Amino acid sequence: MRVVGRSAQRVLIWLFRCDCGAEKQIRGSDVRKGYVVSCGCYLAEVGGAPRTHGDNRSREHRVWCGMIQRCANPRRDHYKYYGGRGIAVCQRWREDYAAFLADVGRAPSPKHTIDRIDNDGNYEPGNVRWATASQQNANRRPRAKAAS
Repeated sequence: MRVVGRSAQRVLIWLFRCDCGAEKQIRGSDVRKGYVVSCGCYLAEVGGAPRTHGDNRSREHRVWCGMIQRCANPRRDHYKYYGGRGIAVCQRWREDYAAFLADVGRAPSPKHTIDRIDNDGNYEPGNVRWATASQQNANRRPRAKAAS
């Protein structure tokens, strides 16, 4: 790897050598964040670009992405309240947005967000619902008392 320049957005562009031997110029932040994992050979190896569900911009898809990030990405602000304390997303949902949508359905209104019925349980069928803010506030886990 070596720095080969800066883009117009003032980000570092690195020259990477892939495991297959190909070289490609890529933004360093895209590699760090896991957006880029190869020169493109990985997709060819696994059978081309993954199929999409056509729902990328929907509210439910954003909720699904956020749910996974809270549980799996230690860099996220609220990870400590989710993945950091053992909350996970079931494998079926983690790997397949369509399965999540089939099990949970569309949010009844823009005021509804995803809520775990058992706050110590995982995001999995039978433990999630679409709930309003007031319903979620009534379903909070007890706060730790401050030491005096």
